[in-house]
Amino acid sequence: MASRAILSIDEGTTNSKAVLVSGSGKILSSGACSVETRYPKSGWVEQDADRIWSSTIAAIAACLKSAPACEVSAVGISNQRESVLAWSRTTGKPLGPVITWQCRRTAPACDALRNAGHEEVVIRKTGLPLDPLFPASKAGWLLDNHCQGEAGDDICIGTVDSWLVWKLTGGAIHATDASNAARTQLYNIRTGEWDAELCDLFGIDPAQLPVVLDSSCAIGETRDVDGLPDGIPIASAIGDSHAALFGHCAFRPGDSKVTLGTGSSIMTAIREFVLPPESITTTIAWQFKGTPTYAFEGNILVSASVLPWTVELLGLENVDALMELARSVDSTLGVNLVPAHVGLGSPHWNAEARGLIDGLTFGAGPAHIAHAAVLSMALQVCDVFDVINANSPTKIGVLSVDGGPSRNTFVMQKLADYLDHPVTTRESKEASAIGAAYLAGLEVGFWSGLDEIAELDRRGTALEPNLDKEIRRSVRSSWRRAISRSMHAT
Repeated sequence: MASRAILSIDEGTTNSKAVLVSGSGKILSSGACSVETRYPKSGWVEQDADRIWSSTIAAIAACLKSAPACEVSAVGISNQRESVLAWSRTTGKPLGPVITWQCRRTAPACDALRNAGHEEVVIRKTGLPLDPLFPASKAGWLLDNHCQGEAGDDICIGTVDSWLVWKLTGGAIHATDASNAARTQLYNIRTGEWDAELCDLFGIDPAQLPVVLDSSCAIGETRDVDGLPDGIPIASAIGDSHAALFGHCAFRPGDSKVTLGTGSSIMTAIREFVLPPESITTTIAWQFKGTPTYAFEGNILVSASVLPWTVELLGLENVDALMELARSVDSTLGVNLVPAHVGLGSPHWNAEARGLIDGLTFGAGPAHIAHAAVLSMALQVCDVFDVINANSPTKIGVLSVDGGPSRNTFVMQKLADYLDHPVTTRESKEASAIGAAYLAGLEVGFWSGLDEIAELDRRGTALEPNLDKEIRRSVRSSWRRAISRSMHAT
């Protein structure tokens, strides 16, 4: 008899992945397919919705081809957050591009709303500041620029999870989960519903938005999906950063995680809604049976994506060569690389900031720039954690790290050193996919509850900080000066 497994889709910014997760929490097989990103104008970042779907199908096919014989018990979804699209309810065709979370095209619209005094009510209801990172202003832009002439009741607006649910169910279900809804700036995370005042503020008809469900629930069933039989339960949907927190079993207040990817998410579980301090956000981490778990979060716009950019800048072969070059020197020799290529996210929230290389002297060379690029990931995380630690009802406890750079001990040691806090890297690096699988498995009885999930093997390595405090203080002080210069670069 074939064993059972959960098929987890992790649709990210640069790749669509699919993994099969066993009852022991182990990944049985995986597949991936790249997703093209376009940059039509300075600060504009977009993708193609059909390409996201075809890459997802390709990833699923690759995963199942390499899998042992097993029965797929359920499908779970984790997705790149805050990217938004519109499509026709009748034809299922996209109406315009997917405007990604990195896109800054609606910065002027956000500035206008802020200057008109609307930010306070937005933060009070959503836990989010007015910033083009979030989907509301981008959805308004799509309606104004790509949906003219379309019947209002034929337009579907949604984040990437809702697009995948739509496609997986053959167009039967337009739904999202509370974690993704919480990032739109249209959803009141205190009342748990699309907010009429916010929808009116951004020019969105609530009828065009998906129904909001729990992160673990019976969303629908597969229908007409290449490579999958009809009738498989789709049993979870959750934003990728939230899924990673769940995948690390961060179920206690104060448990935290850092996801290092194209951008970075720093998230800490908290017991209840707390109005966020300036520069970070309060969000819904996940929702079970109508009850949300909240979190503090800081979002960094450019993290690991600075590495291939620096590879090209320095004329290197690949990121491995960059890492080797960075390790060849003990410090940056005072050089800072601020990756504000599309502005700065948390804790600065400056859409006009631009990237810079600061502190160059004749003694500095390519190795110091490479070291500075790597170090920028850790120093940005430190800036966010300063704010979270100062405001969290529970101080930071276990800190887990996932994402591609977490495989690199050099990067992880820098993170521990400059945070001055132990960091734990897990044996499996697919925390988002595993989190979505756990949630789907809970719905279909694959696992009995959180206690059983917490007992699954999650072996990892804990790295302790090992840096002289004066070096830490000096480097972070120099970094803060460079950040200030980047915000006055235009």
